Amino acid sequence: MNVINLLLIKIIIKMASILFQATPSLKKAAALINEVDSARFGKLLVRVVQKLHLKDEHAFSEEEEARLQSALELEARDLQLVLETSTFIMQQAAYHLAKPSSLQQHLLATGMTEEKAGVFVQVWSAHGKAVVERLRSRAFYPTQLEEVNWRLNLQMSQSTQSKVKQPNALLEFVLKDGEDKEKVKVEFTHQELYKFYKDLETIQGQIDSLT
Repeated sequence: MNVINLLLIKIIIKMASILFQATPSLKKAAALINEVDSARFGKLLVRVVQKLHLKDEHAFSEEEEARLQSALELEARDLQLVLETSTFIMQQAAYHLAKPSSLQQHLLATGMTEEKAGVFVQVWSAHGKAVVERLRSRAFYPTQLEEVNWRLNLQMSQSTQSKVKQPNALLEFVLKDGEDKEKVKVEFTHQELYKFYKDLETIQGQIDSLT
């Protein structure tokens, strides 16, 4: 198997298997969650998943957040981090159709205790199917990547003095916007494909830094 094949497989697996990375922000949120009463946090998490499909509505009203802040003994800023992180984790679980074992593994990597990771897994196992169905009724973005196809080509070098075959990869991105589909084809040399892979890693890191 050549290098381009390995890179393509690595890109596809990486995009499909990573729910989220253990960024400093996620680790801080995990530390806060670890200190919260498990029973109360479980109820909080149920409310989060029940409201997950509502794009412009918060899980809790301002009055409810004030009561939560007191009940959970958290500062306002810390409560927001816990709520935003919990929402993000459940969104990622829904987007990737995460298995409970995979979700638990990712949570433990953030420093979350087994008890608190178990609360996430329990809520996800009980409500995940309904969450996914509700989210399917609306898209996070109008245009979504539905499928990635690829193939390898060998081209003769342009140099008249060289007969070396140069490998390149042709990627086809199938984009869906409602009922409409569009196919975007992009050709990569080995160096361009490697740069694309590194750019994906950079983008992933920037997304994680916002959470």
